[in-house]
Amino acid sequence: MAASETDRIDQLAALFGRQRPASSLAIGDDAAVVRSGGEYIVTSVDAVVEGVHFLRKTYPPRAIGRKATAAALSDLAAMGTLAAEVYVAAGIPADVDGDEFVELAAGIAEAAEQANAVVGGGDLTESPVLWLSVTVVGYADRFDDVITRAGATQGDIVAVTGTLGASAAAIELLAADDPPTVPAQLRQRLTARQLAPTPQIELGRALAGLDISAMLDVSDGVARDADNLARASGHDVEIELARLPIDPAAAEFADRLGRDPTTLAAASGEEYELLVALPGESLAEAQRVCAQNRATLTAIGSIGPPANEDASARLLDSDGRVVVVSGFEHF
Repeated sequence: MAASETDRIDQLAALFGRQRPASSLAIGDDAAVVRSGGEYIVTSVDAVVEGVHFLRKTYPPRAIGRKATAAALSDLAAMGTLAAEVYVAAGIPADVDGDEFVELAAGIAEAAEQANAVVGGGDLTESPVLWLSVTVVGYADRFDDVITRAGATQGDIVAVTGTLGASAAAIELLAADDPPTVPAQLRQRLTARQLAPTPQIELGRALAGLDISAMLDVSDGVARDADNLARASGHDVEIELARLPIDPAAAEFADRLGRDPTTLAAASGEEYELLVALPGESLAEAQRVCAQNRATLTAIGSIGPPANEDASARLLDSDGRVVVVSGFEHF
């Protein structure tokens, strides 16, 4: 059986993750943190590849550029760090014409500008398929200003911003060989989550100013990202599926197709919402801050005791039974 993405990351961490000073953070979180002079540099790299993350026949080039950039920026949002610079390496097939290339670049510029970041450069190469690798850089004055995945403690509440499920439905509509037929207005509401994603940069920074224990972005689905939270913190996590905030359009999509909307929401990756662990007494203030940023924060679970072996997340139905839901897996 092929190694999973988690297995491969563990292998890389063992190979590259030599002991670092306490003031730095290497492989295993949403971004790396290193100290240079008097400041901390927060860096993340993300890539999108034609045929894996998008299809050119259904994703306009501007949307591809925006999606690639938003995915990387979302990692900085999860660290509570504002974005400063964006660097892009791109593999461009020979059949990408001038107009398509300009639209691709415009999507990158659009996402960077929305995050108040500048595009500082990159690299171009010919490629048999279209791909973009985006590096984003942010800065922090103190290491303690950066929020990692690893700070969750027993008794913390697990909460998620926004709503879930629309991205999974959008991927199905945009990537399936025989996509389901839905009304045009519903399709538009859903596909916007893929074609015009918005990383929660400002919201992540606002939450980082509170008493937040841990944070990561929902890139692989709550089902898998809750497991990532558990592994990083060394604590088991419980998620109550009935409490997931399901996107109304995703719920309508699931109802029309006879699907379970809760499972759709739990497995939905590339949502770019934020999964947060925080003390119970901090929840109301965090919800108030989210409301000020025109967002919501919904409590969906809790952090359990330290794990004796590998920590993991359990997804529970309304009767307390464990439900198996797979999030996005690269390998």
